[in-house]
Amino acid sequence: MNHTGFKTGEISGVVFANITKYVDERGWLAELYRTDELEEQVFPKMAYVSQTKPGIQRGPHEHASQTDYFCFLGPSNFKIILWDNRKDSRTYLNKMVFFFGQDRPSSLLVPPGVVHAYKNIGVSNGIMINAANFLYAGYKKKEHVDEIRYEDDPQTPFIFD
Repeated sequence: MNHTGFKTGEISGVVFANITKYVDERGWLAELYRTDELEEQVFPKMAYVSQTKPGIQRGPHEHASQTDYFCFLGPSNFKIILWDNRKDSRTYLNKMVFFFGQDRPSSLLVPPGVVHAYKNIGVSNGIMINAANFLYAGYKKKEHVDEIRYEDDPQTPFIFD
């Protein structure tokens, strides 16, 4: 799996959207997802929140079946890199880079087979919410985890730069 030649370009099936924070004297509210804005096959089955310390990277990894629906709202900012690893995709070997979080609250839909990684590039702890369409480790956590990890592979072509 020694890929070379990743090129910057769109990745089929990746969808991002700005998240609007509705601010008033009490604070703010933001809609993360609506079923009238997502395809039914990617409706969330579970959600989790993750805190990432400044300078820390998570990934790269991919899923065989799971679609991730990430929400980067802040605090802090993140650099996110996606690589299309699907040989049958019209955008195979394309790479996308996003900067989301405090300065640009956004959601990001990442389909199966798209390798993804993100790094907190801010100075404070950052929060990311994921509403995935599969249960982690399956029903009652009794199944295989749908994750292909590249973080510890010294030969990985998925370099976070």
